[in-house]
Amino acid sequence: MAAQPHDSPHGRFRYGPWRGGPDPLAPPYDVRSAVDAIGREVLAGGGVREALQDLLRQGLSGRQGLDELRERIRRMRESARRRGDLAGTLDQVRAALDQALAEERDQLASESSDAARMAEMELATLPDDTAGAVRALSDYQWHSPQARQTYESIKDMLRREVLDAQFAGLKQALSGGDPETMQRVKDMLADLNALLAAHARGEDTSDQFREFMDRHGEFFPEDPQDVDELIDALARRQAAAQRMMASLSPEQREQLAQLMSEALSDPDLASQMSQLSDNLRALRPGMDRGRPVGMQPGGPSLGYSEAVEAVSELADLESLERQLSQGYVGSTLDDVDVETLERRLGSAAAADVQALRQLERELERQGYLTQGEEGLRLTPRAVRRLGETALRRVFSHLDAAARGDHDEQRTGQADEPTGLTRPWVFGDELPIDAARTVGNALRRGGIRAGGVRLEVEDFEVIETERRTTAAVALCVDLSFSMVQEGRWGPMKQTALALSHLVETRFRQDALQVIGFNIAARRLSPVQLAEVEPEWVQGTNLQHALMLALRHVRRHPDAEPVVLVVTDGEPTAHLGPDGIPEFMWPPTSATLRATVAQVDELARYGATLNVFMLGEDPGLARFVDAVARRAAGRVFTPDVSRLGEYVVADYLRARRGRRSA
Repeated sequence: MAAQPHDSPHGRFRYGPWRGGPDPLAPPYDVRSAVDAIGREVLAGGGVREALQDLLRQGLSGRQGLDELRERIRRMRESARRRGDLAGTLDQVRAALDQALAEERDQLASESSDAARMAEMELATLPDDTAGAVRALSDYQWHSPQARQTYESIKDMLRREVLDAQFAGLKQALSGGDPETMQRVKDMLADLNALLAAHARGEDTSDQFREFMDRHGEFFPEDPQDVDELIDALARRQAAAQRMMASLSPEQREQLAQLMSEALSDPDLASQMSQLSDNLRALRPGMDRGRPVGMQPGGPSLGYSEAVEAVSELADLESLERQLSQGYVGSTLDDVDVETLERRLGSAAAADVQALRQLERELERQGYLTQGEEGLRLTPRAVRRLGETALRRVFSHLDAAARGDHDEQRTGQADEPTGLTRPWVFGDELPIDAARTVGNALRRGGIRAGGVRLEVEDFEVIETERRTTAAVALCVDLSFSMVQEGRWGPMKQTALALSHLVETRFRQDALQVIGFNIAARRLSPVQLAEVEPEWVQGTNLQHALMLALRHVRRHPDAEPVVLVVTDGEPTAHLGPDGIPEFMWPPTSATLRATVAQVDELARYGATLNVFMLGEDPGLARFVDAVARRAAGRVFTPDVSRLGEYVVADYLRARRGRRSA
């Protein structure tokens, strides 16, 4: 809503919808929609933790889920694996070396001195391997200035590549070969090692870090904000360099190591780089430094720093893919490195993960999920939400089919107002709501000279609760066949819808949900929502009806209503010792025990209606016999309309009167 000044002398304001683009106050997710999505899976027999993980994988409210982000990461990882040849530095050095030797041999061929012939013999005995040839030429007296310059450029190039691999951006700074710049790099390394050593000793290095960044910040384009961020960035690059080396063949690895050693022949530089390596290993151990990456062969040649950057990217993507999979024990969205994700996929992906992370927290903070000894669980508030959603769906279907009596007008006696009103209809004995009646006339424009003219359509009456109550027992089949035939979720949604209807509209009624398989048990709404299929055999309707009779007897002044939802004939009953007995096919003992409970309910005057799911001939014969004995009815709804049938039948049955 946006406030806009009203054109009046009093300077009042009026409010209207926001029109300046996306609503700035809109939440990044819909918590209630998330509860509904989790609830659908839980009601279908899944666990709460698994349902939450499925929601996070699929995404919500138009945001990318973990699966979509992981698929993008996977495609990027495959592309990074084809980036190029990690051993390209060896090719570059070999090419430069061949050029230098060609230039030197041309110069020697133009000279006729014995020194030139001796130099030719020396060049002819150079080792075949690149690193050995570079090392053997370190003391060679070059005849060609151009060849000497080409050879020296090899060392400069290697030095720049090694430093750039550890410190992003140094290659360009060192490209001019300025001795002063190299000295500044050495000074930076000395100060960096001093800073890391102080941090390792547990000293407060905040001031020292700020001084370090003031002096050497140009060498750190990542712009770390504290010592830990600086260490993380350097350790990641160090680990990538070592993983790159581990990905080469043994011969390539040995050749490149020798060339790098030759490039760092400066004692001070070599010493500082060695100290830095030791410090980073001590401060960030266990960074998977020795595991090779699966780069595909071929592609363009990569320099050393380019190869390290490619491996660094690949390592980031592998880590993100593992974090987004959430496939390891104890995984949470807090494990996802959002900064790395933003660096690789952009700010929108990072925002989506942050929103999912916040959703995970909000579901607990707002009281929909709770962490207990048995793990993540639904709360009563979440179950009420599921019941409300299920009931709304049931009523929308009833409205569409123009059947059912949920809009019952005879809601009760005048002495128990509900706080609701509705239009008056002929025959109403409910009290008139004078304020709303007059208000309707004024809004219609019924002002006349000397007063207000009332029309029939203006009148509203105050709804009141009926004194008549019902004791309702809903017996639901929990046998495994309900899961196999896809009836588990609709059954639980129906029970929750009925529970929510009683809790919110007919609070004077007493509802008890009873679940039964090999035995029966009472279920609270939360227990009903979380009950999972059990691989047990048996449909003990007798025990369920026994508990139903106990429930209605506890409310002697209420209308007794028993509703049974099942997909199989009785195959179990309680023996004389109270222990359930299962037999298939059903035995006469099981049938007699079940029918005896039906007769007890009939004698008590209870309404007994059965909702038969499936087309089991044995069940059909049994429930027909039960209906005749108990003067009840049998319904055979499609499973998708089970809720409509049960709720409509409850509303119809609770209007009845107990027989004398």
